[in-house]
Amino acid sequence: MQAEIVTIGTELLLGEIVDTNSAWIAQQLTGIGLDLLYTTTVGDNLGRITQVLSQSLERSDVVITTGGLGPTVDDMTRQGVAAATGRELILDEDLVTEIATYFGRRGFQMTDNNRRQAFIPSGARIIHNPVGTAPCFAVEHEGHLIICLPGVPHEMRHLMNAEVIPLLRERFGLLGVISSRVLRTCNIGESAVDAQIDDLMSGANPTVGTRAHPGQTDVVVTAKALTLEAARAMIAPVEAEIRRRIGDHVFGTDDETLGQVVLRELSARGLRLAVAETYTRGEVAQQLAQQAQSGAFAGGVLLTDVASLLAMAEAEVDGGLLFASQQAADLAARQVARVYDAQLGLAVIAPEDFAIDEAPTAFLALYTDGQTLTVAPRRVRTGAVGRSWLIFQGLDLVRRHLLGLPQLA
Repeated sequence: MQAEIVTIGTELLLGEIVDTNSAWIAQQLTGIGLDLLYTTTVGDNLGRITQVLSQSLERSDVVITTGGLGPTVDDMTRQGVAAATGRELILDEDLVTEIATYFGRRGFQMTDNNRRQAFIPSGARIIHNPVGTAPCFAVEHEGHLIICLPGVPHEMRHLMNAEVIPLLRERFGLLGVISSRVLRTCNIGESAVDAQIDDLMSGANPTVGTRAHPGQTDVVVTAKALTLEAARAMIAPVEAEIRRRIGDHVFGTDDETLGQVVLRELSARGLRLAVAETYTRGEVAQQLAQQAQSGAFAGGVLLTDVASLLAMAEAEVDGGLLFASQQAADLAARQVARVYDAQLGLAVIAPEDFAIDEAPTAFLALYTDGQTLTVAPRRVRTGAVGRSWLIFQGLDLVRRHLLGLPQLA
């Protein structure tokens, strides 16, 4: 059984709204063992909507649409489904009453254009929407099923959970599940990961794949089985082998972030961490602050020049101090820990001014237990990608120290 998602709306094509619906629906379909093979976005044009839906119904057993069920003239999903399946649009007076009642409960008067929402393709199965004004529907067409849902995320999610998932299980006898385990790694590129596990990536069930992000590579192990327990049992030995090969580059699983892992390890030891940074523009501190609930993150400082560093240190340096240097990073790590009364101080220092054709050199230092730990200076890429790599390298310096792991050269 294969499924397809079609999101409808010109605002999606223009990037005015980010499509979060597809990702969420995909997760729900995975949970019931339905394979998602295509996701398509189409604008508010009846001809193109009809063409996309016709193609989807030819190649997929289940097509789920979101969007285009509103009351305005550019909401054309109903017409597109009717055209793609050769049906007429029929006004359902009971749905008109239902929509009017929805408005009435909220103290509003239904306008005439809302009547458009009560038109559905003939023979369609109505999916009532108690949390919005757009009635939804499902249409059987030559052995294929198309289900049309609102684009409003909270309405769509309610209807998926309450109506669509039970309908799909019943209609297609879906007894199996698909389960995934995500191993999150840092300070190792996708090509290096691939070189170590490429033979595992040829399996059919479980499957193994990678997802690359700046500074982080995810390894995803996915299994399909009759029960969740059986799927997890299939994943377990593959996960163990991947961990054996990749080793301590694996920092977490599933939705864990490196910041969460660092804070958890700090909390377990009753320690606090403070951060001083330049090139990363406070993003290391932001990642920790977003997760900090235990008080393990003491605070952060964004340094802009040598003067700000020396002021924080309340010190003068004989012979001058090169701001982007290992000496500066060591001093910043030590002093930020002192300022925030933290046991650990992390410094991530790199110049903000450098030639366009050269990569800046970054210096990292971790102050702890009266000593400063360092790693070799890093040449980093410019822009957001370079900052992301540097953020991971800084946080991983802390993680490895807390877990007693060897620091990377």
